[in-house]
Amino acid sequence: MTVSAAELSAMARARELGAGVLGTTSPNPAVGAVVLAADGTPVGEGATAPPGGPHAEVRALEQAGERACGGTAVVTLEPCAHTGRTGPCADALLAAGVARVVVAVPEPTQLAGGGAARLRAAGVEVELGVAQQAAEEGALGAWLTGVREGRPFVVWKVAGTLDGRVAAADGSSRWVTGPDARAAVHRLRATCDAVVIGSGTALADDPQLTVRDADGRDAARQPLRVVLDRRRRLPRTARVLDDAAPTLVSTAASPRELLGELFARDVRRVLLEGGPTLAAAFLRDGLVDEAVVHLAPKLLGAGAPLVGDLGITGIGNALTLTVTGLTHLGGDVEIRLRPTRHTGDRRVADHHGATGGS
Repeated sequence: MTVSAAELSAMARARELGAGVLGTTSPNPAVGAVVLAADGTPVGEGATAPPGGPHAEVRALEQAGERACGGTAVVTLEPCAHTGRTGPCADALLAAGVARVVVAVPEPTQLAGGGAARLRAAGVEVELGVAQQAAEEGALGAWLTGVREGRPFVVWKVAGTLDGRVAAADGSSRWVTGPDARAAVHRLRATCDAVVIGSGTALADDPQLTVRDADGRDAARQPLRVVLDRRRRLPRTARVLDDAAPTLVSTAASPRELLGELFARDVRRVLLEGGPTLAAAFLRDGLVDEAVVHLAPKLLGAGAPLVGDLGITGIGNALTLTVTGLTHLGGDVEIRLRPTRHTGDRRVADHHGATGGS
């Protein structure tokens, strides 16, 4: 595999573009694309539009115009070869006269596959698997989880003190972390299709679960608010039932059943904001794909823990996580982690569900 420095830089930019549209493209993947002119100069870029709109390659080609002819398209996911709500991206690249295509992640579905083969048959040079791991762990992660496991990707977000408390002994939990961390939560919500809590959190905190901007105004696009309420305890006056965003109240018997309901609604990325009991249920079932932990430099000594009983009795069985990011948020710290032990059922998709060409 021969890839130039300009192409690697373009791939990094393509990943950024894909990340920038997370939460707006489901059930389609959040793809980013950059077009380089024949001399390696970036001349166009784009990311997947909401369902029914143009794909990343098409948007990048539109921006590049005639400068795409003889150039290179750098894209995070293999261009599709089938017609869904939009035409095949492979054909758009051929029509633009692109001479080379550099791809991070090969298309994993049968329905949209074949783009690389079509391009090569037409004489276009194609490189597959360039910085593939970074792309799979980035904006494409949620969609790939849906393809492989038939469920949404789950991000568990929790805020606590240094001694692992999410609430004080008297039950008070408001403002565990500072304003920078709270603003980061709104940005995180905006990247997700749904936000999930349990009825216990709804009763204790009465959250609204909307996405707000830096000025406190509701964002134009709001994720689905989901309350798991098996015992039907949620009062009609709960803020999560207002008209600020859509809401689903579910009586699903398990986290996996709940995720099945959400997947059927085209949800591909879930933010789990419930309390320690619900978090433990997802973790026990191997259904947490990423954790975002906000730690405040405070000590309480007692109170509700970050997570409930995981059924682990010995240190040798501890659920270990790998730190993938560490950020200061004002006086608090954000730690991003991924579990190193995953028990999900990985399956290869065929023609079911949305794909890169939907």
